[in-house]
Amino acid sequence: MTENASRFPLFVDLTGRRCVIVGGGAIAQRRAAVLARFGAAVTVIAPTWIGDAPGVDWQARPYAPGDLKGAFLAVAATNDRSVNRQVGEEARALGIPVTVADCREECTFFFPAVCEGGGVTAGLISRHGTDHHRAAKAAKAVRQALEGLD
Repeated sequence: MTENASRFPLFVDLTGRRCVIVGGGAIAQRRAAVLARFGAAVTVIAPTWIGDAPGVDWQARPYAPGDLKGAFLAVAATNDRSVNRQVGEEARALGIPVTVADCREECTFFFPAVCEGGGVTAGLISRHGTDHHRAAKAAKAVRQALEGLD
């Protein structure tokens, strides 16, 4: 991918689609909650899980090759660089969109800040997916604007 390429926002129907999250910490928990809210069939694979999102299938074990079979998309969000790299490699080999929390170069998509209100959904990332503070600031402003639509 071109270094300076902007990212195209794409909205897809996740209803019933299997989304696999590898990792059980705060990032994984946030991703699982958003995906579940949009109707995805979320599977979390991690020895420990801090999440409480309803309907999430937590498999209390480490990631193993083959865990992404049949997934629509994948999230690598462990605190182990080698595991995240393996998840990214498996996903790319299977043609599954993947976001790798600790290495943007291994991502085939970036997980946006999701803003909802007034019947509108917006997804935000910084132009190159690198300035998370800027995206968070923009998301706060968009959420405030959307509240006014209710």
